[in-house]
Amino acid sequence: MQNTYSVSEVKGIINAGGDIVTDKPISVLLTDSRRITNPEASLFFALSDRRNGHEFIADAYTAGVRSFVVKQRPEVIMPDANFLIVADVLTALQALATHHRNQFNLQVIGVTGSNGKTIVKEWLYQLFCPETNIVRNPKSYNSQIGVPLSVWQINKGHKLGIFEAGISTSGEMEKLEAMISPSVGILTHMGTAHDEGFESPEAKLKEKLKLFKNCKQLIYNYEVLLNYKDELADIECFTWSRKLKVANLYVFSETAISDKYYLRAIYKEKEIECLIPFRDEASIENAIVCWATMLAMGYSPADADDRIERLSAVSMRLELKHGVNDCSIIDDSYNSDIQSLEIALNFLSQQNQHYKKTVILSDIYQSGLQQDALYKQVAQLIKDKKTERFIGVGADLERHKRYFNLPETHFYADTAALLQDIGKLHFREETILIKGSRSFEFERISRALGQKAHETVLEINLNTLLNNLNFYKAKLNPGVKVMAMVKAFSYGSGTFEVANMLQYNKVDYLAVAYTDEGIALREGGITLPIVVLNPEPLAYDKLTTYKLEPEIYSFTLLDEFVKYAQENEISNYPIHIKIDTGMHRLGFEEYEVETLCDLLEINKYVKVKSVFSHLVASDNEQHDLFTLKQIGIFEKAYAQIEEAVGYSVIKHISNTSGITRWPTAQYDMVRLGIGLYGVDAAVAAEDAGLKPVATLKTTVSQVKKVLANDTIGYNRNGSLKNDGVIATVRIGYADGYLRAFGNGVGRMLVNGVLVPTVGNVSMDMCMLDITDVPDVREGDEVIVFNEQQRIEQLAAQIGTIPYEILTNISQRVKRVYFYE
Repeated sequence: MQNTYSVSEVKGIINAGGDIVTDKPISVLLTDSRRITNPEASLFFALSDRRNGHEFIADAYTAGVRSFVVKQRPEVIMPDANFLIVADVLTALQALATHHRNQFNLQVIGVTGSNGKTIVKEWLYQLFCPETNIVRNPKSYNSQIGVPLSVWQINKGHKLGIFEAGISTSGEMEKLEAMISPSVGILTHMGTAHDEGFESPEAKLKEKLKLFKNCKQLIYNYEVLLNYKDELADIECFTWSRKLKVANLYVFSETAISDKYYLRAIYKEKEIECLIPFRDEASIENAIVCWATMLAMGYSPADADDRIERLSAVSMRLELKHGVNDCSIIDDSYNSDIQSLEIALNFLSQQNQHYKKTVILSDIYQSGLQQDALYKQVAQLIKDKKTERFIGVGADLERHKRYFNLPETHFYADTAALLQDIGKLHFREETILIKGSRSFEFERISRALGQKAHETVLEINLNTLLNNLNFYKAKLNPGVKVMAMVKAFSYGSGTFEVANMLQYNKVDYLAVAYTDEGIALREGGITLPIVVLNPEPLAYDKLTTYKLEPEIYSFTLLDEFVKYAQENEISNYPIHIKIDTGMHRLGFEEYEVETLCDLLEINKYVKVKSVFSHLVASDNEQHDLFTLKQIGIFEKAYAQIEEAVGYSVIKHISNTSGITRWPTAQYDMVRLGIGLYGVDAAVAAEDAGLKPVATLKTTVSQVKKVLANDTIGYNRNGSLKNDGVIATVRIGYADGYLRAFGNGVGRMLVNGVLVPTVGNVSMDMCMLDITDVPDVREGDEVIVFNEQQRIEQLAAQIGTIPYEILTNISQRVKRVYFYE
């Protein structure tokens, strides 16, 4: 039941010009040339959201795509390709999705709000899927591009659609409403997310309400829309409230019971109850929204209570972590459907650290496809992603194993059978995707294959890293390249994990401090040009073997490298010339440039790839005159060098803060460092465009009651003025939480409350004063830094800089990478 349109049908639907060479059947809408799985049936939309999609037509064509929606035909002749020419490519994509949606008469629930959209959508899927076939957005595909790709999934087998809609500015919701066309609307929590895109919170709310303009029914929090009666006059409203008795569902009693939350409410003048398997505030509100929705749609209070009590936590993120025997584990075990499988396989294909790739997959439920067609499609997806080993779990996969024609396959009836056999599968030096429906309990496989580590974890959000990269790219002049700094273990964030993301998203260069860092990236599958900022002459053989490019900052270094090149018959090896314009750390000084030019002019062993310098205080207005002086020295130096060598070189001087404060100094390339990780002294902390990528967290190992003036920790330096409670947490100076944070200087978040340290920080642990934080238990999560308590704040606490905080995090702290 896959959707198929001919190219000529699509041309009419989107009102396109252009000639059709071959009227191919189209079933796949493609917006990213890196994510091609079925090129023959794909229609590529050359979107221009962050980058001009027309630049990637050639890549898609090379991969086998022959049908394109474009604003203008490419200059390169592609005689067997169809080009549908439109005024606006995004509008064409949305028009096609709207047309497709209108072919089906299924019931559709539209979900919007500031927070909770994805969780509510996924929980409603869990609640309704026992009796109906549901189509929904993959993960959080709720944008102007994500919604049409989601709606395109609808087929004749689906009986219910649940689509979330996210907006960031005015004028977006009407387009999403046309594509989703919901009959039931849900408004989730209204918070401050995306406030910056609207004149006021009221303007944002009015824009969101446009999703419901044709709805027959709307479910929402009574207090939120008290002043919007006119907008809701023609809609049947079902309201809930934790404060007002007039709501259809009035929650009047809330009680925490162990790890659950017990609610009592009045509904249709009767008392009803609901037990929620979560205790955090966001989950409680989202569960109440789902409770109200079930009641509004005719489910009995008893049935709603029973199903909500069995809700499972939703992880919308792929988790990349280190596994046993030098494996990399991608954990996506919360559910399994064809759309999220494709997303997970794309992420698997980005990983280059291991040659071998393995997929462990469970049976797929609620696909809307006949099983034979479903597993043919699954097998083709996995084969297209060059998977070497496939492990299928479940009776359905075993029945269709004939489709999985891969170098190595294994099939098991259930998870227990696989776990019993896991030692015989010899997992070693491979990247393993674990993806299963919740009922298969694949978290047991993840635990079995995961590397055992202590409970202090640095979580790195790769989506946020990508958003930060795009934040800076948006500030660049056309054609300016990006060199990403991944030295010092990517500022503590990892090696190949970060580099893979940067390579996949087409930065131009990477830079490391030392040769061994570059070698580690090459061995991790990174093919981008890599500059070594501190090359060691004793490692020149390794440097050239791994095609690393040295920074040359002195005559001694230049002489040694040229001598090495001569002895090994190397010519035109790329080097990068460092000019000292005022940092006085490394580099050729202004008076040395003329002599340098003489040496470069007659030298056939090296080729100058770039000339660069480093701004001393690009973030500080106080030193702007000095920055201008640096720029002047740099411009004179690179002009002399270009004249001497007789060709153009890449010129770069801007670091992270220079990108934002000195756009005239971008030249040919910029060097993006700590800004990638969400820290930039030239950008205000409240700037929503730049966010921290990392969260350092640990857990409580023990809770103790202590008496006033009892001493706490080494040297008896800590105490409480009054009787109180302390928590010992699993982080110390061996993990990178420095001793300077002790004795009340440092703060951590426990259950959302900022609490001080007590006593000295030990090697492996430290103590916190949790006297004013209720109900803290062993195993509770403790946040050292995140978006709420930023790295800059920790740096200020001990009088240092964010760089030192990040790079001090010990290698024994487990790194876990998340990607949505």
